Amino acid sequence: MNKPYLSNLPKTGVPGLIEHWRTDLLSGFLVFLIALPLCLGVSLASGFPPSAGIITAIVGGLLVSRISGSHLTINGPAAGLIVVIFDAVQKLGEGDALAGYRYTLAAIVVAGILQFLMGKFRLGQLNAFFPASVVHGMLAAIGLIIIATQSHVMLGVTPEPGSLFSTILQIPHSLFSMKPEIALIGFLGLLILVSWPLIKSKIPSPVIVVLTGMLFAWHFNLDQDAVENGTSYLVSISDNFTADFYVPDFSKLFSVAFWEAVITISLIGSIETLLSTTAVDKLDPYKRSSDLDRDLTAVGIGNIVAGAIGGLPMIAEIVRSSENVSYGAKTGWSNFFHGLLLLLVVVLFPHLINNIPMASLAALLVYTGYRLASPATFASVLNVGKDQLLIFVVTIIGVLATDLLLGVALGIVLKLMINLFRGVWLRNLFKIYFTIEEQYQNTLIFRLQGSALFSNYLQLKKALLELESGQTIIFDFTEGYLIDHTVMDFLHDFIRNYKAQGGYCKIVGKALETFSDHELSARLMTEDDR
Repeated sequence: MNKPYLSNLPKTGVPGLIEHWRTDLLSGFLVFLIALPLCLGVSLASGFPPSAGIITAIVGGLLVSRISGSHLTINGPAAGLIVVIFDAVQKLGEGDALAGYRYTLAAIVVAGILQFLMGKFRLGQLNAFFPASVVHGMLAAIGLIIIATQSHVMLGVTPEPGSLFSTILQIPHSLFSMKPEIALIGFLGLLILVSWPLIKSKIPSPVIVVLTGMLFAWHFNLDQDAVENGTSYLVSISDNFTADFYVPDFSKLFSVAFWEAVITISLIGSIETLLSTTAVDKLDPYKRSSDLDRDLTAVGIGNIVAGAIGGLPMIAEIVRSSENVSYGAKTGWSNFFHGLLLLLVVVLFPHLINNIPMASLAALLVYTGYRLASPATFASVLNVGKDQLLIFVVTIIGVLATDLLLGVALGIVLKLMINLFRGVWLRNLFKIYFTIEEQYQNTLIFRLQGSALFSNYLQLKKALLELESGQTIIFDFTEGYLIDHTVMDFLHDFIRNYKAQGGYCKIVGKALETFSDHELSARLMTEDDR
């Protein structure tokens, strides 16, 4: 990035709207086309009414976009929280779906309050404490769970109630018992999603999936089938949008299950938001940096409002956000426009939404799940190191066998044990030792003593991000011991961005041992110049 580019950043607020409304409206429209089916699909898969996801995206667009600390993220419901919300509805409702829904709304409101407080107390760096392999493992496990549950919907079959493993084991039975016309719609949707990138069309693939599904639903008279058999395979929302609003029920506020839901929603939602916002900043052609604390505060406010009127929890969603960037969005007004368009559709054209087959939405989610848990994801983690793959797999197994929080905790504990096994001092596990001194004018030397790890580098991160731009920084690792992948990844991004702002960085110290051929793998250091 050239320095002159930095002086030509898009304006924010009303001046940004006046200057960039055309590009932001177009991007917001294209994101809206993607968001509509995904909001519906995430809602249904979460055990919520289909309108709940749209409520959340509207709040995220109209409200959160105006107060957030990010520039190009899109706020709304996401597949990553399906497992959390569905589990909360089941546990809190104890068989009563509507009661579970309202109890979970209360948990979302309280989780939003926690997120608001986290942002106010400047805990926006929370995501730094979670190793990349653990986060990827969590997301891959969520992907596998989505595939397991939504495969049955795509086939038009309702599995017998039971555990996650029971749901997985019932997939062969659902294949043999599938409803042919529903399965055709589902498999056509998957085929479109897989092949559409080859066509290189500017029309978002989810739009084609939904339109194709609606065409076949009309051909098979699925609406009439619902009347005759009492089983609906189509989305159903009210003609009056406000009729889909529900108020939360706080009567289980003092139960263990309620607070388990609150902590899981706030923690997983916050991690996903912070990771997505950081990733989108890397995609931003202007390389603007988001205020993570403000962003977390804004999402917390959004969740309080969404939960209070019947919506799902929201995050800064990475897929829609990355598409927003690719469509040429310049400011947060694209997020606003996407929310406004969703509001107009549910108010003015609810009958169109009621013609969307649930099998099409299930196909979208199965494809999303596959992308989270694809073989390429496993290969990418292995490329960083066998230790990263072990943590990744253990996290997946932990999530599938227990729940999200325990699975993530298991992955983190394993990572800490590996670091201790490699010889990290116990006192160095959560505390980092380094100095930053001015060697001569405009030249700083950073000296590391001991290890820099995911569990201790927040102080290092804060110190480096507070340095003035345009200087020379020498990273002296000759007295260092272990530098893990998380820290290497951070340093890689920091050095790239610092150089882009006119600075210069040099690393001193050669690795005695690296744990893979990947340039950002963990390494043991020895004295030498590089």
